[in-house]
Amino acid sequence: QVQVVESGGGLVQPGGSMRLSCTASGRSFPSYSMGWFRQAPGKEREFVATMRWTGGKTYTLDSLNSVKGRFTVSRDNAKNTVNLQMNTLKPEDTAVYYCAARTDSGAFNVRLPTEYDYWGQGTQVTVSS
Repeated sequence: QVQVVESGGGLVQPGGSMRLSCTASGRSFPSYSMGWFRQAPGKEREFVATMRWTGGKTYTLDSLNSVKGRFTVSRDNAKNTVNLQMNTLKPEDTAVYYCAARTDSGAFNVRLPTEYDYWGQGTQVTVSS
């Protein structure tokens, strides 16, 4: 069983920045694909960004068009951590943000929540003045 725990979140003004972190348990963390999703009230869970493991020490990045150039995913395998750096935040970025892990090494659709095996509890991000 893999445990996924997010940290960060809170209230930030429009145009501000925030960093979310996610820690996943397990010695095989470097081979996990890690994704970030978000869910606003009344809306479905939405893909935000991912780092898909593609073998060895190689990862493929993908992100939602509306966050490209503003959000960046990074990981520190020594700390079993993946980060989501969010810059130039907008009110429409307000949502509960979730971190997810996929431990299977095969190819998959990184944008589908159902493709991930383990989820964190979520952390609220509110962008408001």
